[in-house]
Amino acid sequence: MVRRANRKRKIEIGAKKEFTYRGLTVEEMKGMTVDEFIDYLPARQRRSLKRGLTRRQNKLLQDIRNAKEDEVIKTHLRDMVILPDFFGHHIAVYNGKEFVTLNIKPEMVGHYLGEFALTRKEVRHAGPGVGATRSSKYLPLK
Repeated sequence: MVRRANRKRKIEIGAKKEFTYRGLTVEEMKGMTVDEFIDYLPARQRRSLKRGLTRRQNKLLQDIRNAKEDEVIKTHLRDMVILPDFFGHHIAVYNGKEFVTLNIKPEMVGHYLGEFALTRKEVRHAGPGVGATRSSKYLPLK
């Protein structure tokens, strides 16, 4: 009985939690510069950003900052780290065949763009074809 009451109370108290990334809220992340935000990223992303952005990455960052919220920005840069400036934008990432449109959410921060545009399809096998094996020659009459 006590457990049920505690469970109900927890549901009422914490119905929706605000997203935080390593203790930072979305507003705090948006208010930071890229150099300040780098310290909160995992080692691999921090290392690639401390080396400096390439020309193409800088251009993508400027395009995102200048773009409107509903505008789709196409890119081939799968190795770009998702930063707080990207939140709410639509980015089309090339996967080798087509552009996959992503709606960037705060939960994606710190990941690479390429992680969300898969380059391989899941393999779906059908049944064996006619003549594939000895057993496939047998077809029951129903």
